[in-house]
Amino acid sequence: MKFGRGGDCLARWPGVSLPSTQLAARAATTPRMTTLHIPSPQPRAPRPQLPPGACDCHTHVFLDAREYPLVASRRYTPPPASIGELAALHDALGIARVVIVQPSVYALDNAATLQALRELGPQRARGVAVIDDATSEAALDAMHAAGVRGVRVNLEIDAQRDAGKATAWMRSVADRIGPRGWHMQVFANLPLLGACGAMLGTLGLPLVFDHYAGAQARLGLKQEGLAEVLRLVEDGKAYVKLSALYRCSEQPDHADMEALTRLFIGCNAERMLWGSDWPHPRPGARPRPEDVCPPYDVDLAAAIDALQRWASDAATVQKIFVANPQRLYGFDP
Repeated sequence: MKFGRGGDCLARWPGVSLPSTQLAARAATTPRMTTLHIPSPQPRAPRPQLPPGACDCHTHVFLDAREYPLVASRRYTPPPASIGELAALHDALGIARVVIVQPSVYALDNAATLQALRELGPQRARGVAVIDDATSEAALDAMHAAGVRGVRVNLEIDAQRDAGKATAWMRSVADRIGPRGWHMQVFANLPLLGACGAMLGTLGLPLVFDHYAGAQARLGLKQEGLAEVLRLVEDGKAYVKLSALYRCSEQPDHADMEALTRLFIGCNAERMLWGSDWPHPRPGARPRPEDVCPPYDVDLAAAIDALQRWASDAATVQKIFVANPQRLYGFDP
């Protein structure tokens, strides 16, 4: 398969247009992200190998800023992370499918995410976009045709703690995308998810919570918000991404995440997903948003090995890596 940066993605996706405010943001001066680059050593294969059809449900791409400029109001600047590097990583790990998640640094401009879907193709890739009230139905139609199957609500990038504001935003998104059969992916802290839990259970569309739903290993199994999230998972209303251990753990080998992982899996293994969070962006690693932030240094093979141990059996691994993503994102069997 050939991978490249390509041209302006909007020109290749008829019907995908941007609000005027976002067009202005695209035109803002953006660094070319040449001061730092992610090293690309190929990891070893996981032990045991992943089952055929395994899916990485949480990745991003950061393409050439001359063609895909970062929004001027971003909170951090990532190094480049190309579609080809992502594909090579997955080939080394034995991962057949991928979900590209729209990162905050592009705001409403989904062009880079759509370009990744175009190059990787529908057998391999699905996407999660970001929208607002100005996003047209025609744009949503075009996104669906490109492989988008969900919308991300990022409540964490601005440290949202107001349950009323969060509820209003999530209701608005659910009203737009529910009739399409899409899911809503939420990045938020665990207490906020707990405070919104009763409302979330009434939305009538699949929910996906990023990065262990914000649970932290140091806070144990009784932390605020966890019971409400587990109730949504047990009822089959929410999926949890067992992703980005380094965002939840305080130990170098992340062994402190075993108890939380087993708790989530034991609650409802059919609502568990895995994601690498590649290329492991690290907001706040530099004092100024325009300074390029080095990513986390992550051993993905070791992370996958740990999850397979904590899952305990091959049938559960099959659910987490293959069957659950296939159901949620609509991959062909």
